[in-house]
Amino acid sequence: MKKGSGTYIVIFIFALILLFNSVYRVWETEQVVITKFGKPVGIVSEPGLYFRIPFVYRLRVFERRLLDYDSAPAEVLTQDKKTLYVDNYAKWQIVDPLKLLQTVQNERGAQSRLDDIIYSEMRTELGRHNFHEIISEKRGEIMDTVTIRADEKARVYGVEILDVRIKRADLPQENELAIFARMEAERKRIANQYRSEGEEEALKIRAETDKQAVIIMAEAEKKAQQTRGEGDAQATKIYAAAYTRNPRFYELVRTLEAYDKSIDSTTTIILSPESDFFKYLKNAP
Repeated sequence: MKKGSGTYIVIFIFALILLFNSVYRVWETEQVVITKFGKPVGIVSEPGLYFRIPFVYRLRVFERRLLDYDSAPAEVLTQDKKTLYVDNYAKWQIVDPLKLLQTVQNERGAQSRLDDIIYSEMRTELGRHNFHEIISEKRGEIMDTVTIRADEKARVYGVEILDVRIKRADLPQENELAIFARMEAERKRIANQYRSEGEEEALKIRAETDKQAVIIMAEAEKKAQQTRGEGDAQATKIYAAAYTRNPRFYELVRTLEAYDKSIDSTTTIILSPESDFFKYLKNAP
């Protein structure tokens, strides 16, 4: 190896190191603040390949994507003096990396400030509403107000808060038991009311049914009486016609029918021998 070849290799390696430190790439999910001796001199927010003077300019990389904020459950007092343990979350992003660098340095510092801002606004806004409003119809409206006010304060740090929501709101254990007991009593009251109304309706239905049954039976009895009357009238008419055609034969038939219905082995009849009832028996051969 020649004497100067080692020098060339060292120079080549140094050039490679220099070139490697001179080129940097910004991804679509990143935004970069360039500092010169610790002082910000520029922001790169477009993805691509860039050059810098190595060892002079340094890069501070920040996220462009939406970030999650998830706090630990915190105690909040409502307007009607009920204590809630609220577990909330938020979506936020860095909109001004230079301002964030100058105020809180990095994402961890931003998260710390979000803890203070969001909890403060949450406690203030929930304290203006009653318990039932927070857990029911007004929750969305309340959280929209918290989001707007928290975002206004977070802008100072180069951060935008897009959404704040309650993930879970719990009562203290002793309050939960009392509320569950009241809920159970209320459900029982409603159930008893439904049973009472159902029984009342059942009585009305049964009374109406009995009324209809009596009416139907009366109508049926009326029709039966009419039918029997018409039948008796028809029978009387037939008997009268038969009697008119042969009175003696009709009398004989009717008397024999009377004998058949009244005389048997267990019947004792006490009548005068001169009675017309026995005239056919007396004349029997």
